[in-house]
Amino acid sequence: MGSGKSRRGAALVLSSALLAGGCATAGRHIPQPFPQVGGAGAALGWADPYRITGTALSLRGVPYVWGGDSPDGFDCSGFTQYVYARHGIRLPRQAADQYQVGARVGRDDVRAGDLVFFTTIASGASHVGLALGDDQFVHAPSERGVVRVERLTGSYWSRRWVGARRLLGGEAAPAE
Repeated sequence: MGSGKSRRGAALVLSSALLAGGCATAGRHIPQPFPQVGGAGAALGWADPYRITGTALSLRGVPYVWGGDSPDGFDCSGFTQYVYARHGIRLPRQAADQYQVGARVGRDDVRAGDLVFFTTIASGASHVGLALGDDQFVHAPSERGVVRVERLTGSYWSRRWVGARRLLGGEAAPAE
């Protein structure tokens, strides 16, 4: 196995070229075919939004690491991929690809467990977080940040809204 420190160091060098507030999702992983929403957790009924959001919230404070996909450090899509994987649901690695799975959800109908997408460093869905409900979401925001909770209606995020996707049971609302 390679050194986690050397991988993190390389990721930090690469992340210095990125703009603050962005999410680089090009990780060091071989892309998985998608969509692969579902899996054992969903089939067994224990992949519910409250358990998923609980997992996400337990990771608050983990540092942002470009290409990160573990509790040692996350980028935005590595964070959502990791959280859902803990509940038996496989997601693609990059934010733009995650935006292609699940059912579209209208902005006013976002609920706990939905993926929420924003445009940051590139047009389209270049940043992803996990909705908590009550106008809040949790995400890995930038190379200077840590996994944290913010408001969807905050001035920065509301201006960059792209859409939301529902991966967990229930009917999706009409598209935005």
